Amino acid sequence: MKILFIGDVIGRPGRKCVARWLPELREQYNVDLTVANGENAAGGIGATPDVLAELRAAGVQLVTLGNHTWKKKELIGRLDAMDDVIRPANFAPGVPGKGSIIYRLDDGRTVGLVNLVGRVFMACVECPFTVGKREVQRLRESVPLLLVDFHAEATAEKMAMGWFLDGLCTAVIGTHTHVQSADERILPEGTAYITDIGMTGGTDSVIGVKREQAIHRFITGMPAAFKAARERPALCGALIDADEASGRARAIVRIEHMGTL
Repeated sequence: MKILFIGDVIGRPGRKCVARWLPELREQYNVDLTVANGENAAGGIGATPDVLAELRAAGVQLVTLGNHTWKKKELIGRLDAMDDVIRPANFAPGVPGKGSIIYRLDDGRTVGLVNLVGRVFMACVECPFTVGKREVQRLRESVPLLLVDFHAEATAEKMAMGWFLDGLCTAVIGTHTHVQSADERILPEGTAYITDIGMTGGTDSVIGVKREQAIHRFITGMPAAFKAARERPALCGALIDADEASGRARAIVRIEHMGTL
């Protein structure tokens, strides 16, 4: 199975990148399943039901979230009813939404998906290692193909998660920093790993934000309303090729598709 995992979609520019280029990428790489991190898809921070519907219409089948899950109040009351959108599994027990799912493709094949958020330089949450292993082992009883989106800041924490889950899942995909890393590899026990798959949106920016706004905030320390950048748009992510019987990854390739919208 070929799985395209799209990096953090940033606001309207990011959604336009997905709508413009995802159909041709799916055809070019013969993609079976498309997953996207959508936690910044609405205005560059948070997500709403409307923007998630826009991603679905563009061909995204599953959406993961992250530390900005609760930024848009209109999403909170709708998460429980969504079977194709998950928030971090290591959020506090009892909060809305699901932290992991088993998704059935139209042809009957199934894939498991787990979302985790890191603790280093992030808000206090349950241990992603403990929760991650528990969720992975639970889903592995039903599906061999299993993806983990680890939405975390620290490179070391992400790498540790990759080694920790090696052989237990098909792929550990890093999101959140919006900077694509060049360390994609297949770990010894068959798990595909990359520290961060990057972002989808305007790349002549500061991690998707208009650069002049970000620079001003760094210089002054004053709060500011950030806007998503449009310049030099790109769709970034990773393509994973996995054996459906064993769940082991055969290959992982970085994707960076640029062009004119």
